[in-house]
Amino acid sequence: MIDQATMTLLFPGQGSQEKGMGREMAEKDPEIMDLWKKAETVSGADLREIYWDGDTKAMTETRYQQPALTVVGLGLWSGLDSVIKPAYLAGHSVGEFVALAAAGVLQVREVLDLVALRGRLMFEAGREQAGKMAACLKLNQDVVQEIVNEVKEQTGRELCIANFNSPAQLVISGEKQAVDQALELIKQRKGRGLPLQVSGAFHSRLMLEPARELSAYMKRFSWREPRIPVHLNVTARPETSGDMILEKMQQQMTSPVLWMQLIQDQWDRGVRHWLELGPKGVLTGLAKHILQAKEYKAENISSLDEVMRLREEFSGP
Repeated sequence: MIDQATMTLLFPGQGSQEKGMGREMAEKDPEIMDLWKKAETVSGADLREIYWDGDTKAMTETRYQQPALTVVGLGLWSGLDSVIKPAYLAGHSVGEFVALAAAGVLQVREVLDLVALRGRLMFEAGREQAGKMAACLKLNQDVVQEIVNEVKEQTGRELCIANFNSPAQLVISGEKQAVDQALELIKQRKGRGLPLQVSGAFHSRLMLEPARELSAYMKRFSWREPRIPVHLNVTARPETSGDMILEKMQQQMTSPVLWMQLIQDQWDRGVRHWLELGPKGVLTGLAKHILQAKEYKAENISSLDEVMRLREEFSGP
């Protein structure tokens, strides 16, 4: 049996979506189907039609991805809530809101309201200002930071490292012209740059206005003390204060996602087993690059069968 004292549950963010995600569980569990319906109500979109039928263009839009991925994570967690208590919880970008629901910091309906608004605000911000993001592969952090600094100095435009996903994968974010220029420098320095299919320059200063609006909405809710510590993207450290979580979550949209630092901190605190609740296993893959030769286990849990297997394992004699 997995030692829960050395285990973390992870919830993925944008980029983990896939056709049909969450359908099997929803069709077998009326409560999960109800989550989809609630998410459709607050987002004003037919999320099941988009993701279950596979509307390729709509599936990549932030305003739809965020509530849909949240429902998938919440549905998987609901099957384990009564039998599992890991040492920590964490989520990547929008996945962090699922972690907050799992920790009891926010109620499920509050989280659905927040991610629907967050997705819509970020989508609209991307339409109003030409922002862009790109993954940078094969270059270390110092080299990527040098490229960012060089482009900012030459152009005066907004550009930053938005995601520290792993030593092998950093994501830059900023104004379109700045990102395009950085992609040329990445290529010159023998790296590989991949433009991302996102709606704007997330986790950069271009998100200041939507972040202010979301922050004001966040203050409407009561942020409770987490029953399980939540590792936060902004600090890469676990937090046990509801007030402090609110403060840091207000910074999340404009701050970098310190994912590899977060996973390393969990390792330093004794975590040896990571369970990713969501489709595709993106975070499970990142763990390989972050932890490298260390002895650990990372699993992607994305189906009802896998949830039931874990239920039996954790509730067994």
